[in-house]
Amino acid sequence: MLLGVIADDFTGASDIANTLAKGISGQGGLTVAQYMGVPGEVAKSSVEAGVISLKSRSVPANEAIAQSLAALAWLRDQGCSQIIFKYCSTFDSTREGNIGPVGEALAEALGVRGVIACPAFPTVGRTVHNGHLFVHDRLLNESGMQNHPLTPMTDPDIRRWLSYQTKNPVGLVAASDVRAGSVAVRAALDAAAGRGEVLVIADAATDEDLITLGAACADVALITGGSGIAIGLPANFIAAGLATGRTVMYQGVNGHEAILAGSCSGATRGQVATHARHFPVLPISIDAVMAGATGSDDLVQFVRDNAGRQPLAYSSSTPEEVQAAQARYGREAVAHKLDSLFAETARLLVDGGVKRLVVAGGETSGAVAQALDLGELQIGPEIDPGVPILLSAKRGISLALKSGNFGRETFFSTALEALKGNVA
Repeated sequence: MLLGVIADDFTGASDIANTLAKGISGQGGLTVAQYMGVPGEVAKSSVEAGVISLKSRSVPANEAIAQSLAALAWLRDQGCSQIIFKYCSTFDSTREGNIGPVGEALAEALGVRGVIACPAFPTVGRTVHNGHLFVHDRLLNESGMQNHPLTPMTDPDIRRWLSYQTKNPVGLVAASDVRAGSVAVRAALDAAAGRGEVLVIADAATDEDLITLGAACADVALITGGSGIAIGLPANFIAAGLATGRTVMYQGVNGHEAILAGSCSGATRGQVATHARHFPVLPISIDAVMAGATGSDDLVQFVRDNAGRQPLAYSSSTPEEVQAAQARYGREAVAHKLDSLFAETARLLVDGGVKRLVVAGGETSGAVAQALDLGELQIGPEIDPGVPILLSAKRGISLALKSGNFGRETFFSTALEALKGNVA
């Protein structure tokens, strides 16, 4: 294994696994495997990049650090010379963490400073300018992320936001250095390390910027960022003769299907509305779930009653409705109850013969993936930017785990067709 990734949620892990498997067009990517948590066994010798999916984004910082260091130890035991700490392209974290605490803990364990921190993913509109994060043409705190139920992002200055979370000063590689090329970036990072700056925000507005950052990090031990930061990394290993460049292959899986959506992002709500115009949907009332009036058996029965018709069960309420429910029952209680509902539903569905499963929402996807005991996941073709097909040989199923904000309006139908092997 050449490259190891520690991802703080399950959809983010799939996102960066997809990036590493694709590589740069015409060059191919790495042979990638995604793991649900830290594996208990040695990786297959064919795996060039191992992606460990954690559910550490919203847990207490000390737990996130412990999980991440355990993942680091396993990846280093597999032979990884480079580690990526992957977080969301909207920098999802509270003022207390966990991006900063985990990033610094990994840097300390590896004995490095001047570590890039870049969430940019231009393909889906995430760019960094003068240390400020934009979502398309809006600052982060005006993009809808300020309403996130667990990690509301109220400050677009991610250098400042990260400084709240860290013990050491946070640096910046400005766009002028990035546009000057990889040598200039490397010099800027070395200078930051000399000033004691452990994590360094890097500006990036295009894929070319990200490729430049990747070239500057060809021989570094640690990189942090969104999946975009990995665009140029396979090319480094190919140029060094350590990898040959692979093309993603996928045969498709047939069988019963289901869609579960637990994100309240604007994108997911739009996708639910589009799907509802043509296919059966089941809205899930938070009040009913909290009262015990709606449970996993109800969702399973809905899916069975609508077999073959792309059934979708969702709790994708508006931010205002979610906030009101959190005020009534408590934020953690609502999150735990919904995660448990979707996890148990997914387990019952797969045990009952569902072969194709689409899940929307990072926390929801994490709960589902943990409940299903998927084993090592193979990475298939990309459905939409940041969302690949995932194949679990252990369970004999094919999945798509979608971050809330990702995907076109027709994503749910498109994804189910892609899981059959009909990739657009």
